[in-house]
Amino acid sequence: MTKTIQHIHLIAICGTGMGSLAMLLKEKGFTVTGSDQNVYPPMSTTLENAGIKIFTGFKAENLNPKPDLVIVGNAISKTNPEAMEMEKLGLKFMSFPQAMGEFFIKDKKSIVISGTHGKTTTTALMAHLLKELKADPGYLIGGVLHDGQKNVHDGKGDYFVIEGDEYDTAYFDKGPKFLHYRPYYTLITSLEFDHADIYRDLDHLTESFVKLIDKTNPNGFLLLNTHYPKLIELRGRGRASPLPEMSTYGINGKGDWDARDIEFHPVLPGDAKAIPTTSFKIFYKEKLETTLTIPMVGSHNVQNALACFVLLKKLGYQNDAIQKVFSTFKGVKRRQEVREKIGDILVMDDFAHHPTAVLETIAAVKKAYPQHKLWAIFEPRSNSSKRNVFQEGYGKAFDEADQSIIANVFMPEKVPDGKILDVPQIVAEVCARGKNAINLPDVDAIIAHVVSHITSPAVLLIMSNGAFGGIHQKMADRLSLIAK
Repeated sequence: MTKTIQHIHLIAICGTGMGSLAMLLKEKGFTVTGSDQNVYPPMSTTLENAGIKIFTGFKAENLNPKPDLVIVGNAISKTNPEAMEMEKLGLKFMSFPQAMGEFFIKDKKSIVISGTHGKTTTTALMAHLLKELKADPGYLIGGVLHDGQKNVHDGKGDYFVIEGDEYDTAYFDKGPKFLHYRPYYTLITSLEFDHADIYRDLDHLTESFVKLIDKTNPNGFLLLNTHYPKLIELRGRGRASPLPEMSTYGINGKGDWDARDIEFHPVLPGDAKAIPTTSFKIFYKEKLETTLTIPMVGSHNVQNALACFVLLKKLGYQNDAIQKVFSTFKGVKRRQEVREKIGDILVMDDFAHHPTAVLETIAAVKKAYPQHKLWAIFEPRSNSSKRNVFQEGYGKAFDEADQSIIANVFMPEKVPDGKILDVPQIVAEVCARGKNAINLPDVDAIIAHVVSHITSPAVLLIMSNGAFGGIHQKMADRLSLIAK
């Protein structure tokens, strides 16, 4: 099909994934145009500097002259003016995941990294490791890298590393995105209920992962985390045979691969340049394989790193070579990212929003900065976190924080009647567990409370899957004024 295509138009081009795809298509020699409702830097200028014409707003005339192919973003509805015009004109169209599969993955051995938690960090880590090992992988990462590299790359090597999202694909395809990624090596990091706006319950969500396993190449490899027993049961549910080879991993002593003797190396007050690290021993079927040190902390990151180690071993790399490349990983923005440092007070940004992710992130940061007072500041913003489906989970997620602040639900009017998260009840449950928690309505109230109560050293761990009203910079600015 690609031989007959010259002009490609992307509807909703300014999203992180769609914009990156547009750049890659341009690099391949296609004429690329696009449109979006919100056109602003840095994505708009990046695209325009690459010679990609962008239309502001969705209009039928944006498809004149007629493109050879239209790629439709996930947020676009069937009543979008361009989507309606596209179908009226009978134009060829596909979704973002379909385009990734068709243009960049089909001739590679894909490494699909999926699961409720850890997808972005593990995908970024795996792509980085293969780059450092000179494999020149292609990759698509659902986050921004700290080292300034693009989150998408069309490598010349044999592999394509991609974050396998279980969210639905497009208005014309309600199946999960990862089914379009032609999985050869499949890693599933975790399995818990999420995306309450499109999945009824855990069983409904689980069926998507059954399909992912079923799609995995029979000559490929399946790697599953033993900390999620329901996950281990999925192999073989979708088909009788042939099944890909399977291995398991974890830190609970139940996997083929196991991380033990975990030692966290924290950052102490006054140490301006230190990076928290973790060392652990890797065992394969009770036999010591090697020792690994990673520039991250937290049991979840130990599991993520172990999974990448196992995949690299499967690809034929030796222990010594793997050990060397782990130390150069700079991480992903919005994952325990220190945004500002004012003396011994750190303003940290993290994407955590699922109760398990909140719990694991708080625990990891506490290990990384044990002598700092840890403030956990959380905004219920994602479609699932705004709903009471996680009411009980959040009550237990803040145990290791010294002080927790939970903001009001973001845009509560978008939550169906009777399903909104009860924030005051969560605060009551946290306090009933002997911890300190408070509900404050907005960014201004949160900043005012923090600046009047904070003492140094401290970490302000701000968790949200959105902008949270620009709280990170506003908080840093206020603290800087006080410091002067």
